[in-house]
Amino acid sequence: MTVDQEPQIEDADDVDTGENGTAVKPQDDHPPRRLLWRLRCVIDFGRRGLRRLLARWRAIALTVGVVAAVGLAAGLFFFQYRPIHQTDHSAAQAVIKAASDGTVAVLSYAPETVDNDLTVAKSHLTGNFLKYFNDFGRYFVAPAVRQQGVKASATVVRAAVVELDPDSAVVLEFVHQTSSNKDKPEPVLATNSVRVTLTKVNGSWLISKFEPE
Repeated sequence: MTVDQEPQIEDADDVDTGENGTAVKPQDDHPPRRLLWRLRCVIDFGRRGLRRLLARWRAIALTVGVVAAVGLAAGLFFFQYRPIHQTDHSAAQAVIKAASDGTVAVLSYAPETVDNDLTVAKSHLTGNFLKYFNDFGRYFVAPAVRQQGVKASATVVRAAVVELDPDSAVVLEFVHQTSSNKDKPEPVLATNSVRVTLTKVNGSWLISKFEPE
């Protein structure tokens, strides 16, 4: 009776590997080499599977991160900006009306009514902009309107509140203005966007800044 000797397994470093680090099947029938080759194949398979799993989890994590960011942005919109259109809906409408009425008054005039037009426009203004418009209307607008027969009419096509505080607000407007004069009687349409800042004075919203975009 003979006792089989346990085969001595060579070091794993003795197993041939390909250029990409994967195990290459041994060409001989040496049992230890075949065993190590199979072991190395299992290890390589496990590594590739782990890499794929990690890549998949990174993609999932990225997707979750993007969804979370979008959700956060949506949450900020609903909790910070949506109240302007819901909780303070009436206040927003009042601000939009004040901004629109003031814009139309500032940009509309005719030779026969220019003095009254400027007076009406100034009733919608306050602060430094009122002071500026008072001089601008007297020394530039009124003379040009009378001498050149300038006629202008403005319409606010769209308006939206972008800031709303108890005593101040900002409105973005999309404005159409038609104008003509003695030399060019055919009306010309101009389109502009305007950022209007309003300040509440004695309970009324008045324009304190008028900035074409």
